[in-house]
Amino acid sequence: MTTFDRVKKLAGKQKISIVELEEKLGFGRNSLYSWKKKTPNGESLQKVADFFNVSTDYLLGRTDNPAPPSDDEASFQAFANDPELSHWYRTLPESDEEDLQELRDLWEYLQSKKKKK
Repeated sequence: MTTFDRVKKLAGKQKISIVELEEKLGFGRNSLYSWKKKTPNGESLQKVADFFNVSTDYLLGRTDNPAPPSDDEASFQAFANDPELSHWYRTLPESDEEDLQELRDLWEYLQSKKKKK
């Protein structure tokens, strides 16, 4: 499913056409249709995600969960993307939810230490 397909599906649920969506977001005519073959720029993608209250990862097909991440999830994802810590994240064996919660707690602790400096 392309990004355009996901946007079209979301628009259909809200009973608006792609043309109406483009107008509401201030996009040029047929700009969303171009998403059938190319990846949208970040700003446009974020506008659509905000309009439908979904994550950009959902629009891009990186997840099937349309809900935007909570602050805790976003913070934990920052852990996974932090260049200094990502090695540890990538090399972890399959973890259960308890292990992941311990990692989240550790990450929050480290973030609070950074802010105090």
